[in-house]
Amino acid sequence: MIPVVRGLTLRVFAVAVCVALVGCATRTPPAVENPLRVVPPRAWPELVDDSDRAGLDAAMHHSLTYFDALPEDTVLSFGVEERTAAELAAGVRRFQHLVRDNPDSRRLTQALKKEFILLRSVGRDGRGEVLYTGYYEPLVEARRNPEPPFEHPVYGIPDDLVTVDVEAFGLSKPPRAVVGRVEEHQLVPYADRREIDFGPGLRSPAAVLGYLSDPVDVFFLQVQGSGTLVFPDATRLRAGYAVSNGREYRSIGKLLIDDGLVPREEMSMQAIRAYLAAHPEELERVFAFNPSYVFFRPLETDDGPLGCYGVPVTAGRSIATDRRLFPAPVIAWIEGTMPGPDGTQQRFSRFVLNQDTGGSIRGPGRVDLFIGGGDEAAEIAGRMNNPGRLYLFLPSSI
Repeated sequence: MIPVVRGLTLRVFAVAVCVALVGCATRTPPAVENPLRVVPPRAWPELVDDSDRAGLDAAMHHSLTYFDALPEDTVLSFGVEERTAAELAAGVRRFQHLVRDNPDSRRLTQALKKEFILLRSVGRDGRGEVLYTGYYEPLVEARRNPEPPFEHPVYGIPDDLVTVDVEAFGLSKPPRAVVGRVEEHQLVPYADRREIDFGPGLRSPAAVLGYLSDPVDVFFLQVQGSGTLVFPDATRLRAGYAVSNGREYRSIGKLLIDDGLVPREEMSMQAIRAYLAAHPEELERVFAFNPSYVFFRPLETDDGPLGCYGVPVTAGRSIATDRRLFPAPVIAWIEGTMPGPDGTQQRFSRFVLNQDTGGSIRGPGRVDLFIGGGDEAAEIAGRMNNPGRLYLFLPSSI
């Protein structure tokens, strides 16, 4: 369990200047006047879903698990629209019935218009263009104990890491959770990536879930937020996001572009890996550019990695958005293009559930689509960087 500091003086907040997203904690909304606009019925897209029904059913079931655990009168805001948890749960259940009873896309569209409103994200340009990227669940070979070359740890939560419940002090919640450690009765920022990986390391014990052979694999495991460690005896351990070190996420891909080392049009996870493999002397400089560091916890689930709402995400049916703007796992509609297995760009359009978030997913113009697990998913997710559109469904207010 992550210890929560409740009895520190207000001086804590003068030194705890580095804060970061922890899990899916609700944060103060950014300065976006209204990230969503109502789509009039005549302008709805035709809802031709290109993916499997079983995945959609599973994703809706997982969202209902979350909604049903909330107090029914919990109010959640989507721009100027507000709905209670009970209303959103009822909406998902009604959506399930309409999808089942209307296999024809045109009939389904007309049925949904009678009971739901459709909201379109204003996107990154104010005109509705959203940038789609992909994420996946890595499967990586690991060892339980360090042995060359498996010497790079996947850390659990350090014993000295604390988070601060600022609302217990009567203060407004900051954009990111306050994370640090106590030093001489003061809360100070937690160690950054350079200190942990290339400096003195952690100052407190931390469980190690496994050791990987390549530090780049550890880095991308943190970027993805979860992954499965595969040991020589064929046993597996799913590592899930537990907490960050409270530092702001910075993109190493942007660093390589800005430094002229990788052309913007060629940037991908694969390009980053290739550059670091060819320039191992650059590893510390590039990695340290991103001070954010993720610690993991073992997950006991066979349904998939957990999203930020504590429910499993489903390949092709779960997306990650900025929870400050889109604060619940509601049903969404996405359209765009993505790399196919053969490298060509393929159109997609489908219902998804808004079930996750991410350190780099900020604003109304960023969406991450969960592709799945394994090498093929990694290949697609690593190259996905395409424009598209994002819509959300809310049950009509009574």
